[in-house]
Amino acid sequence: MTPSVLFVCVRNGGKSQMASGLMRRAADGRVVAHSAGTQPGTSVNALSAQVLAEVGADMSGEVPKPVDPALLAGVDVVVVLGREARLDVPPGTDLRHWDTDEPSERGVDGVERMRLVRDDIDGRVRDLLRELAPPGE
Repeated sequence: MTPSVLFVCVRNGGKSQMASGLMRRAADGRVVAHSAGTQPGTSVNALSAQVLAEVGADMSGEVPKPVDPALLAGVDVVVVLGREARLDVPPGTDLRHWDTDEPSERGVDGVERMRLVRDDIDGRVRDLLRELAPPGE
């Protein structure tokens, strides 16, 4: 059975969408990736989409979505990105928190900030991929 992961942030317009897109690109079908927001916004962050496209991952056509309780209960791993999102999960859920890099705290903004966020998330996604679907399986 193919492992699945749900990436969650507050708005589902940036970090969780990036994580999902990066996992889809890296996993090449070996892991099913979903994303959702605890308080979904109205659109995907344009800079997030731009910097994902730079590395060959795609989040175009994505829209922010709320957390689906049935999906939440059915995935193998739930990853909450950032410090703001709060999520109650069913007992026994493999819940992880990624305190992602926040370059704006160091005065880095714009596309440079988003590239640093992307690269931080990408490294974490690759580690999770190796755990869920080790090479050669």
